[in-house]
Formats: sequence, C-alpha cells, structure tokens
Amino acid sequence: MDSTAATPHTPATPEVPLAVTDQQNTALLDDTLTFLTASTPTNSGPQGRVEIERWEAVLSSSDRPGLAKIKQGLRQLDELLADPKSPSHDIAEVLATLGAETAKVAEDAPGEYSGPLNNLSKMLIKAGSSLSR
Repeated sequence: MDSTAATPHTPATPEVPLAVTDQQNTALLDDTLTFLTASTPTNSGPQGRVEIERWEAVLSSSDRPGLAKIKQGLRQLDELLADPKSPSHDIAEVLATLGAETAKVAEDAPGEYSGPLNNLSKMLIKAGSSLSR
C-alpha cells in the first residue's frame, strides 16, 4: 500500500435517540433504588458507574426540561468515581445536588413516578450526607 494513499474512514454512525418505555423507566428506577439501598457510591465498585451510564443514556434521550443539571451531575459523579483518590466531600456534594434536582423533577412527574423519584432524591441526599461526615 502506498504510504501517501488516503486512509479509509468509516462514516460516523449517527446517534439514534434511545426509545425508553414506561416499563423500562420503572425498572431502572427500581434497580437504582435497590442498588442505593445496598451500597454507597464509595463502595459501589464498577456497578455504580454502570448505573450512572444507564441513567445518562436514558436522560440523554429525554427532552424534558430541568434535566440538564442532573445530566451534568451524573457526568461529574462518574468522573469522581472513576478516580479512587476523589475526595468523599466532592462526591457528597454532587450527590446532594443530584438529590435536590431529582426532587424538583419529582414535583412535576406523573403520579406513578413521583413517589419513586422522591425516594431516589432522599436516598441521594442521605448518601451525600453520610459521606460528608
């Protein structure tokens, strides 16, 4: 092959929005609540980051207003959990923010999501509080 020949490039695959059903949303919420009941972000291991990735994928497909801060918080939390030297205070701060933002979303959520989102909000705030001690 000639070294001056152009390198073939695969065309970028266009991102297709993820279609998420109500049943999948409910399952994700239930999984996350169960996960948070059993662990804290600092001892969650790789599963914690998997949960964050799942939420990022679901939230990126949503056009609901008010999710921008949650998306940003999830990215920050993922970065912090990726580094074992991240200060627990920083993780606690992001969790508290995520909890507060989740509570705001829960206020406008349809009836079947309001309760679980409020529970998630409380668990995130509680996890942040336990890390900041």
